[in-house]
Amino acid sequence: MGNLLKVLTREIENYPHFFLDFENAQPTEGEREIWNQISAVLQDSESILADLQAYKGAGPEIRDAIQNPNDIQLQEKAWNAVCPLVVRLKRFYEFSIRLEKALQSLLESLTCPPYTPTQHLEREQALAKEFAEILHFTLRFDELKMRNPAIQNDFSYYRRTISRNRINNMHLDIENEVNNEMANRMSLFYAEATPMLKMLSNATMHFVSENKTLPIENTTDCLSTMTSVCKVMLETPEYRSRFTSEETLMFCMRVMVGVIILYDHVHPVGAFCKTSKIDMKGCIKVLKEQAPDSVEGLLNALRWKKLKFREVSSLGKSHTADG
Repeated sequence: MGNLLKVLTREIENYPHFFLDFENAQPTEGEREIWNQISAVLQDSESILADLQAYKGAGPEIRDAIQNPNDIQLQEKAWNAVCPLVVRLKRFYEFSIRLEKALQSLLESLTCPPYTPTQHLEREQALAKEFAEILHFTLRFDELKMRNPAIQNDFSYYRRTISRNRINNMHLDIENEVNNEMANRMSLFYAEATPMLKMLSNATMHFVSENKTLPIENTTDCLSTMTSVCKVMLETPEYRSRFTSEETLMFCMRVMVGVIILYDHVHPVGAFCKTSKIDMKGCIKVLKEQAPDSVEGLLNALRWKKLKFREVSSLGKSHTADG
């Protein structure tokens, strides 16, 4: 842990200090149109998480079918177990596409001139709250996915079975629901360790590349500002006391870590370099002050990102030396 705290020693001044009301923020007239669009997407997020948490997989049926390849009854049993699961996985994937579009709409609202990122987040708190909710959902989804190897096992079995039947010129009804193109896209999505975060990163990068007249700093500053606001709220007793539940504190910590990781994906040199606008030292200190069992997963996520940063930095140095 000591090494993680030493990741940055540079002091960063002039952090935004305001309370972002994650519990009660309501949209103004100017926010309402975008807020309604995002709300329509987010209303399905809890059912997606509940469905993912309840996902048990078809491991025993698949194992029996593989061990007894000539037993038609066991083959059918495995197939009948896997097909409904693949339809559920398709629902999760399609939700990620909806979330991707929602994020791009939010970024457009929270980065456009003439306001600064701090002004946007302070003035448009309902949209900032929805941005936080997307990040919160993303980390929760990816945590559940990473703990459930059945997802990739089920989908791999599905792809193998479909391929085998295609060779034999057989068409299965489920291909009307999940055709080959959809299966390929889903396969790429679930192959990621953190598929929702990867989707958010790609969506943010796409937003930056599509809006060439908008400086990338508008987007990265929006992310670093959100991180700073979360950190300041967590470390300031006056702000913390305004939260009515411990759940909100956990929400705030998860959002802070989610934004750091997103910033690390999007910023040209990442969140862990000395020129980063994120106070990594302060963010880690805030997490360390919480109950260890409640933040261990968040700290591990930052440890992993820091490790990847070091690997890339070392690679760059060795290439420089070779040159």
